[in-house]
This record gives sequence, structure tokens and C-alpha cells, in this order.
Amino acid sequence: MTEQKLTLDQAIQTAIEYETNVRDLYRTAVEQATEQTGKKLFGRLADEEQGHLDYLVSRFDEWERTGKISSPELARLVPNSEQIKAGMAKLDKSMKEYDWHIELGLLKKALQVESETGGFYKRMTQELDAEGASMFAKFLEIEDAHYDLVQAQLDALNGPGFWFDFMEFDLEAG
Repeated sequence: MTEQKLTLDQAIQTAIEYETNVRDLYRTAVEQATEQTGKKLFGRLADEEQGHLDYLVSRFDEWERTGKISSPELARLVPNSEQIKAGMAKLDKSMKEYDWHIELGLLKKALQVESETGGFYKRMTQELDAEGASMFAKFLEIEDAHYDLVQAQLDALNGPGFWFDFMEFDLEAG
């Protein structure tokens, strides 16, 4: 069954629901994380998602008042995907010395909701007119960076031996 195309106001309302869900997940993660690094990461992501909510609510209000939306700059607290990749390449290997069981579960949940939210934004960039697509393209870029950050954290904690598809170490090397 094909999904029905949304109008811009419906898309914004749906985005508000996605962002609320993601923000709430990160707020809960801050409370449940057992280590300060995890609490800090989840707190920063929760703050950014709250900024997204505020932005979307203001765009919806503007839409209701004027029938149009502007797309002012969207604040970013989390680095973009390239900065995340560069930072993870320098990650301290001491992360392996702590039991990250709770954080791993929270990161897996976060990866799922970031994937769903990014998928929704991608769909909106393809379905909406230029005005709406432009706004949602900004969100898609940021959600992609969130996804990359969460995946990088999972990779770091799971220790698969790969960083963003590049081998971290060579078992054959002497």
C-alpha cells in the first residue's frame, strides 16, 4: 500500500511528532545512561532535537498565519557527518574498559528512531514543493549526521574493527 502524500502543514505536524519522539528518547537516555560520556552525548542530542521542535512549531505557526513558510538557518549543535568521521578516527581506545551495556541498548534505540526520522525527511524532500522540500532537506542533513554519530558510537563500543567501513586494524600485520 502506498503512503498518501502529505500537505506541507501535515508534513510539519508529522515532523513535530517525530522530533518529539526522538527528543523524548534522548531525554530518557540521559536519565538511564550510567556513564558521563553517554549522558553528555544524549543530552546534546536531546537539546538539538528540542531546537528542531522549536523551529518546526515556529514554521507551523507561520504557515497558519501567512500560508507560507520561510526557512531561516537551522541551528546545529552536533557536528556534521564529515566532522564525526574525523573525530571517531581519533577515538580513545579506553572506551573498551567500561561496561557499556545500558548505553548500547539506548544507542540501538536511537539508531532506529534516527533512521525512521531521516526516512520521513527524505520522503518529504521528494514529495513536497520546493518551499517544503528545502526546509526538510536541512533536517535530513542533520538527521543523517545524528545517525552517523549514533552508528559511530555503536561501532566504537562494539569494536567491530571497522570505522566507517575502513579497517581499524589489520589482523595479518606483524
